[in-house]
Amino acid sequence: MTITIQQINPVAFSVLGLDVRWYALAYVAGFVLGYALFKRLMHRPNSGLDISNKKMDDLLTAVILGVVLGGRIGYVLFYNLGYFISHPLEIFAVWHGGMSFHGGLIGAIAATFWFGWKNKINSWRILDLMAVVAPIGLFFGRIANFINMELMGFPTNVPWAVQFVDRDGNVLIPASHPSPIYEALTEGALLFAVMYILYRFTGLRHKPGALAGIMGMGYAIARIFCEQFRVPDVQVGFLLGDWLTMGMTLSLIMFFCGLGIFVFAFRKK
Repeated sequence: MTITIQQINPVAFSVLGLDVRWYALAYVAGFVLGYALFKRLMHRPNSGLDISNKKMDDLLTAVILGVVLGGRIGYVLFYNLGYFISHPLEIFAVWHGGMSFHGGLIGAIAATFWFGWKNKINSWRILDLMAVVAPIGLFFGRIANFINMELMGFPTNVPWAVQFVDRDGNVLIPASHPSPIYEALTEGALLFAVMYILYRFTGLRHKPGALAGIMGMGYAIARIFCEQFRVPDVQVGFLLGDWLTMGMTLSLIMFFCGLGIFVFAFRKK
């Protein structure tokens, strides 16, 4: 049994001749819902944070810029450096695709520490709360990847295998693991549930940095699991044998960084 899906138009709708893509809507949904939940949790008793609405807008702007710039720079450096050295103007052609989660994460962390330093707010507490809401954006982003037929998995005959066809029934992608859906469910929905429960029902939020470290480790584990089913980027391929990918390598580094942050959160005064 194979699930057959007709190719979905990557353009959700057009306004005054401007195409609005599902991928852009995924980013918007992630930021808007994450922002709303961030504010709601921040206003709960004993959150340890008190950021005014004006400063919240500044934080959102900084994080958006950090995610977009970091994600693009990360993709250039980690996944296709040779091509962009030969075609430097393509670095700015973000509409052609190409974003790195790990690069976006580095950009978001840098933006958060800059915001915290500028406003004399504990950056680790901000990162802890961001760690709770970040999986929302990951969920929508992976759904957009699926709509765009990106990052699909290896061919398979499992009952839930998905194949994409065009309007004439011609097969565009043969029956494969729907790895973007795997990532949406693990890196997105499952990780969000875990982080929300840990924030609401444990004392970890009183150890600045602990939740951020857990999120880093949790994402790394989920990503490494999903990489077992996902075809590596064609321009990169496998880094070692037929199993180690760039996504796994970066996630391993992320896991140990998260572990270090978690330990640091309990050892510091």
